[in-house]
Amino acid sequence: MEEKLDLKDFLDNFRTFFARFKPLAIEGDINLHFQFINELKKYRFKAPPQIANLDKALMHLQKQGVLSKEEIFEFIKIFRYFFYLKTLGFEGKVGEWLASIDIPEELAQIERYFDQDGQIKSEVDERLATLENAFKHNKEQIRQKLQALINAKRLQSYLVDRQIHYVSGEEALLVRGGFNYVLKATVVGRSSGGFFYVVPEDLRKLKDKEAELLSQIEEIHYQIQKHVSTVFHKWLRFLQYINRQFDRFDHYQARINFANAYDLRMILPSGDKKIVLKNFAHPAIENPKPVTIDFSKKILIITGVNAGGKTMLLKSILAAAYLAKYLIPMKCDEKSHIGRFKEIIPIIEDPQNVKNDISTFAGRMLAFSKLFQKNDALVGVDEIELGTDSDEAATLFKVILEDLLKKDIKIAITTHHKRLASLMAAHEDVELLAAMYDEEKGVPTYEFLQGIIGKSYAFETAKRYGIPQRIVARAVEEYGEDQAKLSELIERGSELERELRRKNKELENELELVRKNRILLDEERSAVYEKLQAEKAKLQALYKEAIDEAKAAIKAKETKEAHRHLTQAAQKAKKATIKKPEPKELKVGDEVKYKKTKGVIVGIRDKEATIEAEGMKLRVPLADLKPTKIIKKKAKAKLKVSKPSKLSVKLDLHGLRVEEALEKTDKFLSDALLAGFDEVLIYHGVGSGKLARAVREFLKEHPRVKSFHDAPANMGGMGATVVEL
Repeated sequence: MEEKLDLKDFLDNFRTFFARFKPLAIEGDINLHFQFINELKKYRFKAPPQIANLDKALMHLQKQGVLSKEEIFEFIKIFRYFFYLKTLGFEGKVGEWLASIDIPEELAQIERYFDQDGQIKSEVDERLATLENAFKHNKEQIRQKLQALINAKRLQSYLVDRQIHYVSGEEALLVRGGFNYVLKATVVGRSSGGFFYVVPEDLRKLKDKEAELLSQIEEIHYQIQKHVSTVFHKWLRFLQYINRQFDRFDHYQARINFANAYDLRMILPSGDKKIVLKNFAHPAIENPKPVTIDFSKKILIITGVNAGGKTMLLKSILAAAYLAKYLIPMKCDEKSHIGRFKEIIPIIEDPQNVKNDISTFAGRMLAFSKLFQKNDALVGVDEIELGTDSDEAATLFKVILEDLLKKDIKIAITTHHKRLASLMAAHEDVELLAAMYDEEKGVPTYEFLQGIIGKSYAFETAKRYGIPQRIVARAVEEYGEDQAKLSELIERGSELERELRRKNKELENELELVRKNRILLDEERSAVYEKLQAEKAKLQALYKEAIDEAKAAIKAKETKEAHRHLTQAAQKAKKATIKKPEPKELKVGDEVKYKKTKGVIVGIRDKEATIEAEGMKLRVPLADLKPTKIIKKKAKAKLKVSKPSKLSVKLDLHGLRVEEALEKTDKFLSDALLAGFDEVLIYHGVGSGKLARAVREFLKEHPRVKSFHDAPANMGGMGATVVEL
């Protein structure tokens, strides 16, 4: 698959971001993984260290074997990385998940046995400190002995250099032939120049002592390894669990760091089977021209110019679906939309070869015959009529494709022959796409136009790649006037389609401008209305001042003159009042504005209205509402999976009726799957056996239960069931 879609180098590079080799797929709910990855992207953290595969070590522990020091340290590295992650203060789902991984104190103590290089610390056992000091002292004595020999006069003429060499872990001198006349030594190696690496006999006692000290140190190390293995066996289930959780985090961090390193995007596949690519760039192309394509229908037929990128477009569609299926980052816009498919089937290479004794067309028929047993698949077929008469093949494949349209299969096809595209064009589930050609420059544009059948430009391609002009001219002549006219009509149709799309684009731009102007006018109208209300308030204030002034005059002087002034003040105030415009009668369904909030009236009662705004319902005075227009935004669907608040690997069903027990079992298994548990324990008791049988019948039918069996005697025996998820 990876080689057929030209993804091998890209995915090999992606795999280098893993802490250890693993399959590309992440087990479990892909939506939940995508949510975790998006949360994790907000934080900065160190990539995990390289970790060996521990499957054999876990199996060894299961059989109560003793792990090597190196195997133990691989577990220690996992412990240390999770300790490090817990210091970073993750919040949300990631924080809850990491908090659930609680490393037992007994294992945390073992972590302190090792230094950063994986060596057992001397303070773990007081005997180790004594032996290691003796070993260092012995080493120093060996070095001093060798240094004395290097300075000895009798050996000067035989020494090649004055260095102490290490050969197979032993200190040695490099000497010339004839050294045995002045030095008793054992030869432990030869240099490329023909000289001898020797260990002097004078060091034999010291070397024997060194070997003895090493043996004692290794014996203590083995005792420590045996003790650690016993503790690890006790916590075997936890080690299996944390090993899986490390792989899960490794999947997350590899995708995040890979995306950051190459500016890539992750696309969560959807269940609607549509493929809409926005500026997708296939990773195998060095300087790719990004692809934008809408493959929403069930069949896509790609025609057009030779060497115009049809095959690479086909591989791009399948590659994008393959990368999205495994949440692998790719070069595209985040607005790309990719469906989820159980299988991705490329029918790209020529199947003919000597070994399988099959023709090209027979191989294609064999591949297509298998599609009738498939469902939930994305199929890519390159050069569909390859290997047989194109007219016969067009009719045959038309019937095949029409039958496959009835199945849950999505097919992308490339072809140079226009007959099949013409036969299938009438189907509403078929989309046409043409690779375009630049007539002026005489080269493909590597661009695609939807809705038309493309011309192959075989003659032009032949000239471009060096076929003599006279031969091409003869071919054009023999091709025939009618066929040439057909090609011209096809090309003219392409030109008209391009012109129509250009005009549609202009109209869309003009329509968008009208929409914007309408919004501006609505806002301007609201502003004028608010200004008018402000002026009204100002005049009413003046009116009130006039009344207050008149009242003051009455209090000051009770004369006819004062009454006259009061009457005049009232008349002036009356003239200053603006007649209030009659408000529009509002009704249910009207779009209104309340202060700064816009909404729709959903109910009216007396002088109050209920409006729905931004997902909330508000009851407000009817007089405070103003008519307006709402700019509606498309709602984005969100899927939220809540993690259970209480996590447990055990469920007790004692004393429950069968129906109640099965309901609790169903919820318990769902919670366990969300939590990432691979194994849980259900207590149901022995009793009459009715409850146990009902539970096991339920487990048989559950789609996510791999297997189940009686619990060990110390965990409940026949009264409990261990369930593998």
